[in-house]
Amino acid sequence: SLRGSWRLGNGNGSVVLRGEVPGCVHTALHRRGLIQDPYYRFNDVMYRWISLDNWTYSRTFKTPFDIRKWQKVNLVFEGVDTVAQILINNITLGRTDNMFNRYSFDITSVIKEVNFVEVRFLSAVSYAAEQSRCHKAYSIPPACPPPVQKGECHANFIRKEQCSFSWDWGPSFPTQGIWKDVRIEAYNHYHLIYFSLTSFFVKSAQQWSLEIESIFDVVSSKPIAGLVTVNIPKLQTQQTFGVKLQPGEGSIVLLVNINKSSAVEAWWPNGHGKQTGYNMTTTFIMEAGYQIEKFSKAYFRTVELVQEPIPGSPGLSFYFKINGRPIFIKGSNWIPADTFQDRVTYDTLWLLLKSAADANMNALRVWGGGVYEQDEFYNICDEVGIMIWQDFMFACALYPTDQNYLESVRAEVSHQVRRLKSHPSIILWSGNNENEAAIASNWFSIPYADREVYIKDYVLLYVKNIREIVLTEDKSRPFIASSPTNGLESVKEGWLSQNPYDTHYGDTHFYDYSNDCWNWTVYPKTRFASEYGFQSWPSFSTIEKVSSTEDWSYTSNFSLHRQHHENGNDQMLQQIGHHFKLPQSTDPIKKFKDTIYLTQVMQAQCIKTETEFYRFSQSEIIKGEGHTMGALYWQLNDIWQAPSWASLEYGGKWKLLHYFAQNFFAPLLPVAYEDKGVLYIYGVSDLHADRKLTLRVIVHAWSSLEPVCTLAKDGVTVKAQSAVLIYKESINNLLERCRNCTRKSCVITFCLVGEGGLQSPTNHHFLSSLKDAVGLEKTHLSASVSQRDGVYIFVLQTTAIAPFVSLDVGCIKGRFSDNGFLMTEKKKVVVFYPWEPTSVEELEESLTLTSLVDVV
Repeated sequence: SLRGSWRLGNGNGSVVLRGEVPGCVHTALHRRGLIQDPYYRFNDVMYRWISLDNWTYSRTFKTPFDIRKWQKVNLVFEGVDTVAQILINNITLGRTDNMFNRYSFDITSVIKEVNFVEVRFLSAVSYAAEQSRCHKAYSIPPACPPPVQKGECHANFIRKEQCSFSWDWGPSFPTQGIWKDVRIEAYNHYHLIYFSLTSFFVKSAQQWSLEIESIFDVVSSKPIAGLVTVNIPKLQTQQTFGVKLQPGEGSIVLLVNINKSSAVEAWWPNGHGKQTGYNMTTTFIMEAGYQIEKFSKAYFRTVELVQEPIPGSPGLSFYFKINGRPIFIKGSNWIPADTFQDRVTYDTLWLLLKSAADANMNALRVWGGGVYEQDEFYNICDEVGIMIWQDFMFACALYPTDQNYLESVRAEVSHQVRRLKSHPSIILWSGNNENEAAIASNWFSIPYADREVYIKDYVLLYVKNIREIVLTEDKSRPFIASSPTNGLESVKEGWLSQNPYDTHYGDTHFYDYSNDCWNWTVYPKTRFASEYGFQSWPSFSTIEKVSSTEDWSYTSNFSLHRQHHENGNDQMLQQIGHHFKLPQSTDPIKKFKDTIYLTQVMQAQCIKTETEFYRFSQSEIIKGEGHTMGALYWQLNDIWQAPSWASLEYGGKWKLLHYFAQNFFAPLLPVAYEDKGVLYIYGVSDLHADRKLTLRVIVHAWSSLEPVCTLAKDGVTVKAQSAVLIYKESINNLLERCRNCTRKSCVITFCLVGEGGLQSPTNHHFLSSLKDAVGLEKTHLSASVSQRDGVYIFVLQTTAIAPFVSLDVGCIKGRFSDNGFLMTEKKKVVVFYPWEPTSVEELEESLTLTSLVDVV
């Protein structure tokens, strides 16, 4: 391994330091104290010089073996970011120009006992500009990001993380560095490069089989014969194959049939069963060279993307079947967890992905403007049951298709598919993010006469190259060319549909910041909602780390600087204004904190309303629309501390939205909406069996902790994996029944209760805007904290009904069992799960309790 400390220098040699590999220039400079935290205040702009310089990584190493004894020696880079010349002992081995590719250089003839390796980087910013300049035939938009993003231009001309040139939620830090492992490999005879396994269920034989693919480099000039033994002890399955490896690079594919007398436990998504994997050993014993032993996990699951006609609805369905069972997809969209990938540790990933699973999510979409995630990411998803919709790394742009570019992309795609296809968590490959829509809706104002050339490029890149490689390399999961897309209808229309946002086909992305988000009628009754969302600000404790006192106001230069979405801060206030009074405090810091709190309340309530709409639409067709089978809100996580659509802040802290997600994605949930003065309650279930339950509806007056009236409806059947109407009453009737209630003075809560402790979360339905609520009293909220078996118990007391009660313990890492709730009882117990050691004293000292009535 050549990991560890390298020498790092800039173009003219004025800056020289040690830099860790894997790593990048920015983190090296920061670690050595040569720059401040790049995320602090305005440093994204201050440190622009770093990515405009050309840096060089170099080191010497002693060869740890006798060179003469090895037929082949390679220098292997798992990832180089991005444009570099690679030299060993002053001999150029080659160049790199794709961050997502693996590079292997043959150094057999140039390696010595002591060697000097150099990686000479070229600024990604200047390279992208140069590539764009050289593309003279026609322009490839967009040239530059909108000014509000403070970013760099022509990201589409470099195969690098697209959001590293800035995005509407992230900074511009076009990094340079050796971002993954680098090593020397020496071998004789043969060497295993890739090893993958995919499972299939053979219906005719009613039997599982595994396809095992091994890709070798064979050094000898004649074929090498040998035996391969595959053993899965738990499934009483062992098979031995005779194989012959041909000289050069090639693959062998083995088909292992699983012993029929063994009961195979399939891999299921979170909430639908276990994530069983089986230990498997594959042994290669060849007539020449070493014996290779591969230990891996074998998982068994099937996936189908079903696109079929639906009775009573034009168009086609769009839903996933896992192991033959239709699954409603619940989750979010994943962006890179840090601008500097070397800071993304296993713990970072575990915390974020575990938080997704803990909020009842079963899926994430790895979005196409970031990176193909590290192996650990997919391992954790396999383990916790998070299905992955995997985009290829192309987003919100048109892309070149010259020969060099296509060759680079082809290598990238085959490398990534080979690396990732063994993961049961990955259920779909998707060609790009929003590029079909970009052409269809003409985002880049391309004259009609010129459209053809861009359409031809589109089909060439995503269909004739990417799709072709995916279908060759991986027959075990579906592929779509873009998102949003009309699926098979897009294919029929030559891969570019007239309107990729059509609710009757495929998936949709939907954003609307001006309409009132509590109004469910503005949302598309789509087949699959793969992106939708609203922004909020992260907690004060998160902002505090990267700002100074003068920044702590909603209208400060800092607050504007951090907002990369045009008018984003105003849009949040506008959306808050629909239902809440805006903060008027004369204390500027209190006003800032109140505003942050309200943005989080607004975001949580908006996405709750929209997600519940998608969930209750799964079993019905209304005016030809419905059968919604997926809700992935935008976005799960943050890349830095800034206002964004995320539900998890940078560092992993849960926003109120994430606590709401735990409820609105619950396996069993009653959902209410109003239509023409009538209240409808649906029972939404992901459970695998029908349940007979009791629906409890409670009406509260804002002015009292005693319920005004309660209703228990017994024997309610909630059907397995569907959404059915279980209750209907006109609001007027309800208010009459509950004497003294008006829309403004009362609120409805409801839950489902069954046998054996089965219970849904308690849901709520507001009858008016909270700014118009009558009888809401200033409450006295208090909490006592105690410790029990490594968790902390918060006992909350209130003197009046308190909407959106928020517990915040500042910088102490951890999460609560519930937060942002409507407190309708005197006492409530909330558990705090710490992610690091803390104490009762620390928690008491850091605790802030806020409810809507504290905002003045």
